[in-house]
Amino acid sequence: MKPKFADYSFEVKPLSAAEGGGFLITFPDLPGCMSDGETPEEAIENGKDAFDCWMGAQVEWGRPIPSPFSTGMPGKFVQRVPKSLHAKLSAPAKQEGVSINTLVLSFIAEGVGMEKAHAGKAEG
Repeated sequence: MKPKFADYSFEVKPLSAAEGGGFLITFPDLPGCMSDGETPEEAIENGKDAFDCWMGAQVEWGRPIPSPFSTGMPGKFVQRVPKSLHAKLSAPAKQEGVSINTLVLSFIAEGVGMEKAHAGKAEG
């Protein structure tokens, strides 16, 4: 069975201006598999391409493909939301050309990235 992007956990974090800005996506289970984008949504979309290329290279080179969650980090998050919230999320997701799941994930990733950035400033 072909590995699926949705089965693997990933992390999206903001890049500093010195690093070129935007957002970086990495996959804990897939060493060296990463991409970036101007927005969290773009990083995730570019991450899908990086994932496919990484998997293709592993197969081409005869290397084993790590199982999802081999680092012990589950990557699936399922949450029921009220119909009114679902409706409010539907329009911006459609406008961005992404699923509601991808939109919510990008909001979470952006929030976590901001939290880490603020924590870093407080420590420095």
